[in-house]
Amino acid sequence: MYKLILFLLLSSLIFATTLERSISSSPNRVNPLLATDSASGEIAGWIFNGLVKFNKDAKIVGDLAKSWKFENNTTLIFTLRDNIKWHDGVKFSAKDVIYTYNLLNSKKITTPYSSDFKEVKDVKFIDNTHLKVTYKKPYFKALTIWMMGILPKHLWEKEKNPMQSKLNKFAIGTGPYKMTKAFEVNKKITLVANSDYYEGKPKIDKIIYHYIGDSATQFLMLKAKKLDIGGLSPLELNRQIDNNFKKAFNIFEKPSNGYTYLGFNLRKTPFNNPKVRKAIALSINKQELIDLLFFSHGKPCYGPFMPGTSVYPDDFKPLKYNPQKAKEILKELGYTKDKPLSFTITTNSNNDIRVKAVEIIQQQLLKVGIKVKIRVMEWQAFLNTVVFPKKFDAVVLGWGLGLIPDAYSIWHSDGDKKGGFNFVGYHNKEVDKLIEKASSIVEPDKFALIYREIFKKIANDKPYIFLYIPNSITAVSKRVKGVTQSVIGIEHNFINWRIKD
Repeated sequence: MYKLILFLLLSSLIFATTLERSISSSPNRVNPLLATDSASGEIAGWIFNGLVKFNKDAKIVGDLAKSWKFENNTTLIFTLRDNIKWHDGVKFSAKDVIYTYNLLNSKKITTPYSSDFKEVKDVKFIDNTHLKVTYKKPYFKALTIWMMGILPKHLWEKEKNPMQSKLNKFAIGTGPYKMTKAFEVNKKITLVANSDYYEGKPKIDKIIYHYIGDSATQFLMLKAKKLDIGGLSPLELNRQIDNNFKKAFNIFEKPSNGYTYLGFNLRKTPFNNPKVRKAIALSINKQELIDLLFFSHGKPCYGPFMPGTSVYPDDFKPLKYNPQKAKEILKELGYTKDKPLSFTITTNSNNDIRVKAVEIIQQQLLKVGIKVKIRVMEWQAFLNTVVFPKKFDAVVLGWGLGLIPDAYSIWHSDGDKKGGFNFVGYHNKEVDKLIEKASSIVEPDKFALIYREIFKKIANDKPYIFLYIPNSITAVSKRVKGVTQSVIGIEHNFINWRIKD
């Protein structure tokens, strides 16, 4: 018996499978309530579950919740799974959901995600596997807000300062993978498969995230087959991979669910003048940006919602590149060669594409007499000393979009607060009213009609210059089996991926 156990233990070590991947910046807090940067969100996604999730066809299905029903248009009853365990072995229950909701809406934390729950009247415990959510009015996101990850009450209720808790560094969840130790800044992060995961233990035993601060090094490691999955730039796809790479990797390409933008600090002169923003918009050649940055693997962006969706207005006529018109507006505003419009654009150093985009924009604006200085900063310093304190002229950043758009957190005036996503200071009372009206519309067609109007008003106000929507290109090692494309991306069935050398 002893020899059999020893053999099984050795076999598990020998045949354990590991997926090597990279991360370009360190997480801030691995906590779904506080994950406002992409690195934190990515790691938290493996560790935590929500009550519901999207399947590969973008349909809402149960996650921690087994099922749900609407008693009426403002009352939702969730039935939770009774076979869920936290990573420390404690059983998950409705008390965890209620605790998470209460923490999200408490003064103990600062988070933009609380706005998603603004229409929730209360969340009540029925028993360990049932809870009742009552809304103030019909709410179009009544289900989707519960995709937010749930925290373990038995651990978090002991924390006096959740913003600084050690649990933000060494997270305990219910998800398919577990942390092995607290993460360290700029160090690799190892996640191990959760053998008690309710959908079954993932077939890949371990995920290792290697911290790689620049995309060039990430690409070199991918080519050297030291990574199993990684993004490719169009330049790398078109010019820098060979037949050996294509033999070793499968390549998946689709439009990304997000855009890059030039955002203005609307509290400052001259950016509070819409004519100045219009002149800058007319001076930027978006197609040239796409051709130079992406070898045409992308599309110009003209507004806050994605083309091809029900909320994109087909009758919208975007402002096109017109440097001559830009010069006329600048002259009308009193800007001259001796007294030019000048400002600083800041972006993050670990994103080469954004840095190059700013450099191209600098040259495009110079052609009409606008002088731009460039400031490039490390990601965390950029967020903590520039973006959230609102100490900038203009920034180049990106914004990811969900399958069901919600304009509230970024475009409503209420988002202009500490920790809020409306850090450019956009205020439009008509947009506020439309966002509030749409929030109680449950009919998809009526909702889309209102959101098309929101799109037009934001696009015409130009709080951002919406720049481009790049294609997402991902290379996956051919030793990884079971990878399939879907509307939500390739990782929809990750727990069923397997590695076969």
